[in-house]
Amino acid sequence: MEYGLLVMGAPYTSPAPHSALRFARTLLAQGHHLSGVFFYHEGVHNASSLMAPPQDELNLHDAWIELHRAHNIPLDVCIAAALRRGLASEAEALRHGKASFNIDAPFELTGLGQLLTLQQRCDRFITFA
Repeated sequence: MEYGLLVMGAPYTSPAPHSALRFARTLLAQGHHLSGVFFYHEGVHNASSLMAPPQDELNLHDAWIELHRAHNIPLDVCIAAALRRGLASEAEALRHGKASFNIDAPFELTGLGQLLTLQQRCDRFITFA
């Protein structure tokens, strides 16, 4: 079965990202396919490379990257929601005249069209908010 995930909760303030990550790992372990993860609203904060949680806590940013590397799962971040919340890739930081950036690969800034494409491609689309 083909799955897609929408993550709308911020790391460390909402259980949504951790629940989505555990769900993703479980469905992959059971032989299902994960077509992609889309981060929206406060969920865009999962893509920030500036997160530095204590060493005894799960680093959600790094855990999403690990999932991507292990299974080649696209990690799409809503560009409008990200820019509104002060998150930008290097290209967007330059475009907007900002001195720094905090989103880099494998996270990719995309539009809502990518979310719709993911929804249409999947048998099941699960939202974690």
